[in-house]
Amino acid sequence: MKRSMTDLRMPFRSLCLAALSLAALSIGCAVAPVGSTTSAEPGATAEARPAVSPGVVLNGPKSKAKTSSSVPISAPSAVPASAAAQVDRGAYPWLADQTCSSQDVAGTLSARFSPPQGFARAPVEAGSFGAWLRGLPLRPPGPVLDHRGRVILDEGDSRFAAVAALDEGKADLQQCADSIMRLHAEWQWSKGSRAISYRAASGTPMPYSRWMAGERPSASGMSLVWKPSSRPVDREDHGAFRKYLDAVFTWANTGALARDASKVALSELRPGDFFVLAGAPGHAVLVLDVAVSKAGERAVLLGQGYMPAQSFHVLRPSPRAVWFAIDASSEGVQTPFWPAPFPWSSLRRLDP
Repeated sequence: MKRSMTDLRMPFRSLCLAALSLAALSIGCAVAPVGSTTSAEPGATAEARPAVSPGVVLNGPKSKAKTSSSVPISAPSAVPASAAAQVDRGAYPWLADQTCSSQDVAGTLSARFSPPQGFARAPVEAGSFGAWLRGLPLRPPGPVLDHRGRVILDEGDSRFAAVAALDEGKADLQQCADSIMRLHAEWQWSKGSRAISYRAASGTPMPYSRWMAGERPSASGMSLVWKPSSRPVDREDHGAFRKYLDAVFTWANTGALARDASKVALSELRPGDFFVLAGAPGHAVLVLDVAVSKAGERAVLLGQGYMPAQSFHVLRPSPRAVWFAIDASSEGVQTPFWPAPFPWSSLRRLDP
C-alpha cells in the first residue's frame, strides 16, 4: 500500500515540493529534503530514514549530556508455557485475527516485569489506557522482526527486553508514532468504542465512522479527501478496522501526533503517555508502565516501534535493567536507539 501511494505521487513530487513545504510550515510539520520520504500529505509514507539491511539497526551515538539513569531489574530468561493463559484475549482483539497464534503469546507485560525493589506500580484507573497496557500480551523471548519477517534485532540484543504479541503489518507503515496510535486505537476498540479518529499530517480528520460508511481517503491535488468507494463496514469487523489503521499510518506522522496530543507535565506522568519528537525523521516512545517508591522516586517501562516497520518492543536503558529512572533534574530520558534524550517537554497524552 505504501509503495503504491509513493509511486503515484512521484511524477508530480518535484512540482509540489515547494507547496508542500509551505503547507507543512503552516501546520508545524517537518518536510524532509528531496530524495527522502515523510508522512506529510498528500500520499504520505514513512518518516525519512536511511536504508536498513536485515540484522542492522539504527542507533545514533549516546548523548554525553546529563540524562536519566536506569533502575536495575532483569527480565527472566524463560517464560513458563502456562503464561499464555494469563492473557485476556477479549481485551486485545487482534489476537482473534490469526495474526498472532497461541504459540506467539507468553504472558503479559505486568507478569513479565515486576517493579524494581522498593517500588510499587502507580495507581491507574480501571479500564484506562494505562491499565490496558499493563495486560499487553508478549511473545516468548525472540528477535525483533520487520514487516517482511526479517530479523532486525537478535534475541540477545541488550537494548530490548521483550516483544509485544502484536502484528507488524504487511507493509512499511506501523513505525514509531503509528505503533502508539495502533495501541491507543485497539484499546478504544476493546472497550466497544467506534468513535475513533486521528488526523493526517495536514490536519485532515480521519474518523473511523467515515471508513465504516464506505468512504476512503485519497489524494486530490494538494488535499486529502474522503470519497465513497466501498461497501459499509460492520462495526464488529476488526479486520476492516485494521485496514483503516493502515490508512491512518499512511497519512499521519510524528508531527501529527505531537500536534494533536495534549502536553503533559512530568509531575502528571502516567502509563499510556509518550515522548514524541516531530521531524524527518522524528521518533516517539510509549510509557508502558510507571512505578513509584516510598520516597517518591519514579521509574518507567518504555516501548517503541521503529523504522522500518517492525515488532513493537520493550526497551532497556542498560543491559541488565528494564526500568528507566525518571530524574526531573536531568534534561530528559535517554533511549538506546535515539541519539539525544527526549526532553521532558516532549511528554504527550492522547485523550480520552
